[in-house]
Amino acid sequence: MRESCRKGVFLDLETVDSGDLDLERFTACLESWDWHQFSQASEIPDRIRPANVVICNKCVLDRSAIESATSLKLIALCATGTDNIDLEAAAEHGVAVCNIRDYATHAVAQHAITLMLNLITAQAWYWQSVRAGEWCDSRQFCLNNRPIGEVRGLNFGIIGYGVLGRATAELATALGMNVLIAERRGHSPRPGRMSFTEVLRDADVLSIHCPLTAETAGLIDREAMQTMKPGAFLINTARGAIISEQDLADCLREGIIAGAGLDVLTVEPPPPDHLLLAPDIPNLMITPHNAWASRSARQAAVDQLTEIIQAFKEGKAINRVA
Repeated sequence: MRESCRKGVFLDLETVDSGDLDLERFTACLESWDWHQFSQASEIPDRIRPANVVICNKCVLDRSAIESATSLKLIALCATGTDNIDLEAAAEHGVAVCNIRDYATHAVAQHAITLMLNLITAQAWYWQSVRAGEWCDSRQFCLNNRPIGEVRGLNFGIIGYGVLGRATAELATALGMNVLIAERRGHSPRPGRMSFTEVLRDADVLSIHCPLTAETAGLIDREAMQTMKPGAFLINTARGAIISEQDLADCLREGIIAGAGLDVLTVEPPPPDHLLLAPDIPNLMITPHNAWASRSARQAAVDQLTEIIQAFKEGKAINRVA
């Protein structure tokens, strides 16, 4: 059955396009579009009411918004996560919900490895030292007042061995690291995997790539970090709430682990007084949830949205989640 879809609305275009993407095919897949760089929650019901297709990244479409949009047929998420959509309400009202998948695999894997390398080589701190004039004031030709490590031969532990975990493992292997794949906590290891506790204990670098679920919320807490080596580094490019943020701040201050690199926090954007933005936390690098945001990845996201809409118009639902 072909779906008659003519009008679309994009609620938060600036999350994916910085003016550097090719939107020609995307624009052409519907007869008319309303483009919004950003949408307040109060603006969403009116903006989606006339639309057949709604595109959003992080805007929340709750039951009341979905119920008020009587022309709505498709919600296409410019993201993989669906926690901002009331899937039950969408299903009840015959609205298909589709997401995009595996569009930023290489970008996220690259970012995780970059965080690791910056921590182990201390490049971020040396760059700050140069900017502060410490190299100019040095009586030697180099600065070497912070430990510089090498990754070859280190154990790279992975929690979450899906597409992103595998891609990151490939890069770690290319650097000469030994990849340790963690089984789910409390489960017996499948072939090729180690128990969750064993990976915590043996990893020199622990990289998180699992989804946020009831099972993984707070997975890396004080107990988990105390199981890790004192010289281990923790990397998180998945979801902020997988790590207990207060426990991480405390463990870094106490030297229980050597450092952490995060691209995600529980609240995004964080308030200025977020506990992990405290200036006294040592060896903590935080990037602003942009591991996924290379131009190639963002173009792939838009291209996949185009395919979803075109397929839906032909009566097929690609990547349907509800």
